[in-house]
Amino acid sequence: MKTDKETEKILLNLDNSEYDKLMNLKIEQEFKNELVLNKNKEEKYIENIKDIPEGKLFSKFTVFEVINKTCRTKSYINGIQAEGRLGTDTLSRNKLLAGEISSFVCGDNYIKFIKCKI
Repeated sequence: MKTDKETEKILLNLDNSEYDKLMNLKIEQEFKNELVLNKNKEEKYIENIKDIPEGKLFSKFTVFEVINKTCRTKSYINGIQAEGRLGTDTLSRNKLLAGEISSFVCGDNYIKFIKCKI
């Protein structure tokens, strides 16, 4: 790795090839550091709706399954989208937040809680 004085000299001389090499080395080193940091992280999931921390149920870290009854299709949405599907149904919203229910019906769609990433 180059010292600060060598780096300063390279930048002052504006040698494009040396500057490109330096930037590539720096980007590569940052990328390797990110890989090491992300490799050590373990993703944990909660699958029981009662165990979800407050404020996480209707977030981008939560996965809901949507089953369309008429078309018989299945898709997945996040918690923000699920909250939008609830609309003004405060009874279902409060029961979901309390962990009393894990699913609700919205029109032709059956929406069920799957998991939440912590």
